[in-house]
Amino acid sequence: MTDPKRPIDPAAHRDRRNLVESVLNWIPGFHGYLQKEYRRESDYLARTWLADRLQRAKRPLDEYLHTLVADGRLDDLPQFERLRTRLDGLISKLRGDVRGYSGFFDYVRVDEEKLDDVYELDMSLIEDAEAIGTSAEKLSANEQSPSSAAADLLRQTDQLEQRYARRGELLKGLSE
Repeated sequence: MTDPKRPIDPAAHRDRRNLVESVLNWIPGFHGYLQKEYRRESDYLARTWLADRLQRAKRPLDEYLHTLVADGRLDDLPQFERLRTRLDGLISKLRGDVRGYSGFFDYVRVDEEKLDDVYELDMSLIEDAEAIGTSAEKLSANEQSPSSAAADLLRQTDQLEQRYARRGELLKGLSE
């Protein structure tokens, strides 16, 4: 079983193929089909991991919001509510994007350099999601003002959203 806190490496996923998949790789034309399916599966796994990590980050965020309410610091709530709304939207987008929708997933052969660019971008997305999660988990112990902490988390969320949009553009570019 895999650790839900760690993303699945596409190479490790490839190495865990079963015997049938390994045999089917030798059938002419089927290798390309399997490669497309592996790309679709890798895309799905990466997006699922990102969404799950962001979902887990919301719990400490909610706990911090309860602390702010209990302390009567209601002026700081709107920024955190905006952050929560943005996270919800991003999670929905990550979960809702159709598996293998881009033309990138239709090609039998994909330029390895461009594929490496996509995987590199996926790794930066994973790092961004992990940074958001870590920042949210440290909110209670954070010495920053709530407004500064919210601004930092919003900035991190912006960066993740921009990189995810860039990923979509990169995948569309591969299909043209």
